[in-house]
Amino acid sequence: MSNENATPRVGLRRSLTLWDLILYGMIVLQPVAPMSAFGALSERGRGHVVTAVLIAMVAMMATAVSYGRMSRVYPSAGSAFTYVAQEIHPAAGYITGWSMVMDYIVNPLICTIWCAGQAHEFAPGIPVWGWKIFFAVVFTVLNLQGIKTSARVNAGLTAGMSVVVVVVFVAVARYVFGQPHSDPGFFTKPFYDPQTFSVDGLFGCTSLAVLTYIGFDAISTLSEEAENPKRNILVATVMSCLIIGILSAAEVYIAQLVWPGSQKFPDADTAYPYVMGIVVPKMVLFGHTYLKPLAVIVGATLLVANFGSGMGAQIGAARLLYGMGRSNALPKSFFGAVDAKHHVPRNNVIFIGVIVLVGSFFLTYGRGIELLNFGALIAFMGVNASAFMRYFVHEGKRTIANSLPPIVGFVICGWMWWNLSLSARVLGSIWMAAGIAFGIWKTRWFREPLSFEVPAE
Repeated sequence: MSNENATPRVGLRRSLTLWDLILYGMIVLQPVAPMSAFGALSERGRGHVVTAVLIAMVAMMATAVSYGRMSRVYPSAGSAFTYVAQEIHPAAGYITGWSMVMDYIVNPLICTIWCAGQAHEFAPGIPVWGWKIFFAVVFTVLNLQGIKTSARVNAGLTAGMSVVVVVVFVAVARYVFGQPHSDPGFFTKPFYDPQTFSVDGLFGCTSLAVLTYIGFDAISTLSEEAENPKRNILVATVMSCLIIGILSAAEVYIAQLVWPGSQKFPDADTAYPYVMGIVVPKMVLFGHTYLKPLAVIVGATLLVANFGSGMGAQIGAARLLYGMGRSNALPKSFFGAVDAKHHVPRNNVIFIGVIVLVGSFFLTYGRGIELLNFGALIAFMGVNASAFMRYFVHEGKRTIANSLPPIVGFVICGWMWWNLSLSARVLGSIWMAAGIAFGIWKTRWFREPLSFEVPAE
């Protein structure tokens, strides 16, 4: 029987070049990545944010190599828990996946906290708690409508943020070189200041600095649309981490030149806009004096960036819970349901919204970063371990190229995880213990299959 009239199979088109993938990575990571967390990083590391960002970059680039190599084996999965479950053990994969649940749930929570703090700076008549309620409700309502941000809008926002970054560099350069500097070590103190340096402070700051790179693994989800994916996914992932790492180090470096690590901020959550207010305290335009224009521009830019990240993170968390519900990892009747009108997992969006609202009153931004990184670092260690098992052990290719990147990535990620604050490790361990206990009960000590889906960030 002839099949001439058969409908041709429609598939994804391999049209993304290497530079398309790198641009996508830049969009996901954002060119203003470290600005929101600058205050928390600086206070934890007593300055030395530049050094912490660069150390974290080494670990993330090694992990990026592992992600890129594993995406060759599982080109459509793009998920840490899948790699670990397939290469190590399903139980280890479940633990990795459960750690990512924390990552996804805490992400919109810290965005709500930051947006509330910055909005209060713009409109102090409304208390911070009022702004927390506002953003938690707005994120939930918009996500219930099925709003989806397009790549074109994201690219436009990234271009706008890049312009702001350029303006910041020019303004800080004019400010710094316009001031007298009698200290010969002035320009090197952001890297190392003997008066404030401590090993514990640097380690703790590095553990927080991982936030700068969260989301780079999303590039692996484009494997089916990339030209030469076996090469380009890996190269694009590593290059995105390298570019964002260098840019982030430069952004925090110039901020520390203006505000040394020995000084505390009035409000750590909005530290970067505060520093920009020092750089350009006022501007006269057409006979009118405008106070702290650069602080307003940077604050507004970061507010938009965190608003978009918070809204996207909430629907990402809702999708994760939906995947767990659909595969019976969670009660399917609640978590596996989809709203017929807007085609979104409505119950999950509301569930995450309630967690975000309540949690924003109990967590600080800095503590929230640590909890997010608690889950992310476990996932990164899992990916490095799975890459080592796949290429060095299972395939028997015992070369330096197959052993060094995953070992370096695993060790540094483990070191950063251990140097999270004690309270973050305790809270994170309670979360992990609850998840492991649930998995044991659900699978009868993992004798029955249990899997769930993790969407791209």
